[in-house]
Amino acid sequence: MKMTKIKKALSVLSLVFVASVTAQTNTKFKVTLDAGHGDHDFGAVYHGFVEKNIALSVALKVGKILEQDPSMVVNYTRKTDVFVDLVERCNIANRADANLFVSIHCNANRNQEAYGAETYVMGLSKSASSLEVAKKENAVITLEDNYKQKYAGYNPNSPESLISATLAQEEYLDQSIEFAHKVQDNFDVKLNRKVRGVKQAPFMVLHKAFMPRVLIEIGFISNKEEGAYLNSEEGQLNIAKSIADAIFRMKADHFGGTVPVLDIKKSERPVKKDTIKKTVETPQVKEAPKVIESKVSAVDNSKPVFKIQIKASKSEIETSPANFNGLDKISVISEGGFFKYMYGETNNYEASKKLLTEAKTKGYDSAFIVPFRNGVKISLNEAVKKK
Repeated sequence: MKMTKIKKALSVLSLVFVASVTAQTNTKFKVTLDAGHGDHDFGAVYHGFVEKNIALSVALKVGKILEQDPSMVVNYTRKTDVFVDLVERCNIANRADANLFVSIHCNANRNQEAYGAETYVMGLSKSASSLEVAKKENAVITLEDNYKQKYAGYNPNSPESLISATLAQEEYLDQSIEFAHKVQDNFDVKLNRKVRGVKQAPFMVLHKAFMPRVLIEIGFISNKEEGAYLNSEEGQLNIAKSIADAIFRMKADHFGGTVPVLDIKKSERPVKKDTIKKTVETPQVKEAPKVIESKVSAVDNSKPVFKIQIKASKSEIETSPANFNGLDKISVISEGGFFKYMYGETNNYEASKKLLTEAKTKGYDSAFIVPFRNGVKISLNEAVKKK
């Protein structure tokens, strides 16, 4: 896709920006966009549709939309048709200290009736179809120089081998799932495309990115009808708007500011029967959080209660200030097999922003606001609306 076409398409975007603020951190929201594949790595190729080209075009469009907001900082793993090692894609995001990593791909299946978008977070799946997607994407490492030395001990045909080293990243899982749902909801409601859900799979490109991160399969280019939509200027632009809108909403929920109005044109939902076997996946099965210890002041639990999640660990840690960079008023809940540590609690949303800033100044850069009501997690939007 020529850059002139991209610029022309983006010039007609209907964006309504209100002055954006970063009240919680006084810093800009940093996003790393990763266009899958590149150069000699074509990705999937069907019916003349080439994954590497579509992924790059969509990523550039997303970036152009985000860059119109001065509170956003966007960097890319690639902006041209070049090959970038999978681990280097993570390194680019880590060096940029990104708040969010978004990897964009196209799906493919030998069953050419399969269609629809799905968004992945890092994790182990029992679904054979999800593991096959991960195997396909992870196989890219075999195109890299000295890949056997670089990825010593990793077998791309056994993506489960990545899981043992992911525990340190679990603190980002909640936010990754939250963002993945925003993307899928936009594809479904605003874009009117078929969605296949939020799933977990062990992707190498997500493995060493230390921030909330997702891999989006925007659709199947093996499906001739859907592939044509993904390859079209209109399709790419509206997919890009849907992803950008989800990013703006993620920023607004966790960093403050406003969400611009993006004119997303609904597509005609495909009517072909999808005969591929359906699987239902629930990333990181959620159990009701169990309060283990609390050293914070009383709040009205019948109203939204805002806490700051600063850490997640497989092992329990004594909630003394010495173990949390001097922060006191630490509570801990057990959820999903992890101990999740929260700083402070308040019924006042504005006060929770100040608590978040305090946590970040103490070195907890990945901290985020978690709202509860009657001891049950609720969305931030719901909490602010109900407070």
